[in-house]
Amino acid sequence: MYVIFTDTDTDMTPKEAEKYGYHLISMPYSIDGRTTYPYVDFDEFDPHAFYQQLRDGALPNTSAISEEQYIQYFEPFFAEGKDILYVHFSRAMSATFENMDRAVARLKEEYPERSFYTVDTKGISLVSLNIVKEVGDMYLAGRTPQDILVWAEEEVDRFAVYFFADDLKFFHHSGRVSGLSATMGTLLGIRPIIYMDQEGKMVSIGKEKGRRKAIDHLVSRVEELGDNIRDHRILIGAADNQEIIDQLVEELTRRLGPDLPIELADVNPTAGSHCGPDTMGICFHAVHR
Repeated sequence: MYVIFTDTDTDMTPKEAEKYGYHLISMPYSIDGRTTYPYVDFDEFDPHAFYQQLRDGALPNTSAISEEQYIQYFEPFFAEGKDILYVHFSRAMSATFENMDRAVARLKEEYPERSFYTVDTKGISLVSLNIVKEVGDMYLAGRTPQDILVWAEEEVDRFAVYFFADDLKFFHHSGRVSGLSATMGTLLGIRPIIYMDQEGKMVSIGKEKGRRKAIDHLVSRVEELGDNIRDHRILIGAADNQEIIDQLVEELTRRLGPDLPIELADVNPTAGSHCGPDTMGICFHAVHR
């Protein structure tokens, strides 16, 4: 018997986590010295209130959770005789997984018969959410951890995500994006196009002037790389801007048809601390990232 975990950096909410059977690890962010744990310090995420803080000048920071916190999450299930499968955001993006590794090593000394499996989604936010949901479907269907690991080896790199941000100061502050010049933030209307690569890092691969051209770029990526997209969720996420969502959905359905399995998601506050308000992205099943 095993249980499944994910974390709030994957955009998973408690309501959806309950649907699939996930246990949810809260990844914190800090504003003005106050640290907040999503769905621990609040019950429901209010994207407008959070992103309005950022528009008003707040510049958040994120941090790793401790070794002891991981033990508190995992040990009760090991003690019950259950193995754990954790589907998490990109290991390449945070030192938190070093703490996790130490916690699991300690737990394995006390519970040597227990197994701990991981699926690295090599992403954050939308792409992680898409993979988390696919794994959740397999868990509900009774698939074993070994089945899921075999699937992940082939499929994780076939979920692509492309997105753009309105204000580059948040990416500049976090330092999470390679190939992104901070000076681009001074160019009026320029939006970098960013994707998650196969190493699980955010990489800037181009730029567009204006939202319309940026949206067109995202849809063109779906047309170019999409693979069996109607057999998998197409996730669209934004950081508190319904107008951008509507524009992307309109363009996507105009060019690819009205029968697309589109789902919408709010970019979680920890990921949003890096990308800022009015970020827009799309995740889809692809021939490659």
